[in-house]
Amino acid sequence: MQLLLQDIHKSFGPKQVLKGASFCFEQNKIYGLLGRNGAGKTTLFHCISKEMPCDSGQVALMENGQDVYDFSKVGFVFSNPVLPEFLTGYEFIKFYIDINRDKIPNLKSIEEYFDIVKIEEEDRYRLIKDYSHGMKNKMQMLCFLITQPPVILLDEPLTSFDVVVAHEIKQLLKQMKQGRILLFSTHILELARDLCDEIVVLNHGVLEAVDPQEIHSPDFADRVMEILKEDEQ
Repeated sequence: MQLLLQDIHKSFGPKQVLKGASFCFEQNKIYGLLGRNGAGKTTLFHCISKEMPCDSGQVALMENGQDVYDFSKVGFVFSNPVLPEFLTGYEFIKFYIDINRDKIPNLKSIEEYFDIVKIEEEDRYRLIKDYSHGMKNKMQMLCFLITQPPVILLDEPLTSFDVVVAHEIKQLLKQMKQGRILLFSTHILELARDLCDEIVVLNHGVLEAVDPQEIHSPDFADRVMEILKEDEQ
């Protein structure tokens, strides 16, 4: 399975954000998407998930030579969580399981899912509107941990977690990459180095891969800075 981006363009008025972004993301890998603030990382995710139409170009999910893309195959964890705040955490997860039951591999109990991301029992029955930003992010994480779609997009996924939960989520992501494509944006180089199989930089509206051999080298940060300085120039 491959997530194939071909010549993606996206503008907002006169501002060109994506200027022919192309890349082939492979199954069984975690990709880190790096870029400066305003480079278009979230816009790229919206185009991949088709929450936002591209001006031109194509997004395809290729399997056995055929494009099998549909919305249910892409999970998107937003940097600003979008959740039904009038429900309790328990009510939302129960509803989410009920409407996706035929898509859920290895279905667990609701309690087991809450235990995975360490949401305490008393918090499970509170309204989501009273959750902290970090707890809302945990609820988003639960959604894709439950359905486990083949493509998972994570927009700054770990910044609001404490160090213990962030470590546990990283281990889950490493386990989940088998049979899937995981792509997450981050501005933390050490997190990208620790978690990712490959690093891609969104540089002046296009995507540029960092040599995988450089990720764990002492020159990794310098190489990323070199690309971003090229963008600045």
